Amino acid sequence: MNKADCFHLGYIAKLHGFKGEVSLFLDVTNPEDYRTLDALFIDLNDQLTPFFLTSFKLKNKGFAAAKFEGIADEESARKLLRKDIYLPAQILPKLSGLHFYDHEVVGFTIFDEQYGEVGILKQVIDLKVNPLLQIMSDDKEVLIPLLKDTIQKVDRKKKELHVQSPDGLIELYLS
Repeated sequence: MNKADCFHLGYIAKLHGFKGEVSLFLDVTNPEDYRTLDALFIDLNDQLTPFFLTSFKLKNKGFAAAKFEGIADEESARKLLRKDIYLPAQILPKLSGLHFYDHEVVGFTIFDEQYGEVGILKQVIDLKVNPLLQIMSDDKEVLIPLLKDTIQKVDRKKKELHVQSPDGLIELYLS
C-alpha cells in the first residue's frame, strides 16, 4: 500500500499498560467514525505495514487503546511509538457539495471571493477551537480560519477551493 492511496489517521502516542497495548491518537474530526476499526497501516521506515487489531477501544479527546496481533510485550510495543498510522482512502465514503476530507483538498488552489487567487492549500490545521486553512502564496504563509461559512465552493475536478475570508485578512498576510 502506498501513502498516496491512504489518509493519515494519526499516530501511536504512548504505551498503554505492560502487555503490548498502546494509545493511538486519532487526528480526525470525528474519532467515533473509527470505533469498529480492525486493521490499519503503520509507517515503519517509510513502508506502510499492515497490522491487525485484537482490541480497540475509544477513549476521550481522540485517543484509543489498541492491541495489535503479534505485539505481546512492552518492548515490542515501544518500537511502534511515535509511528504514523494510515487507512486506505478508498474506505472513506465520497463527499459532495461543500463537504470534504482535510487530506482530499491539500494541493487545491484557493480562491477568495474578494481577493481572487490566494495560493495552494498546504494543509488543514485541525485545531479543536479554531481550524485553519494553511495556504502558501509563493513563499508567504496565509492562515484562514475555517468558520461555518468560509467555504463557498469545492471544485474537485479543477482542484479549487473557493472561500470567503474575513475582510482584509489576506491583504494583511500578503502586503
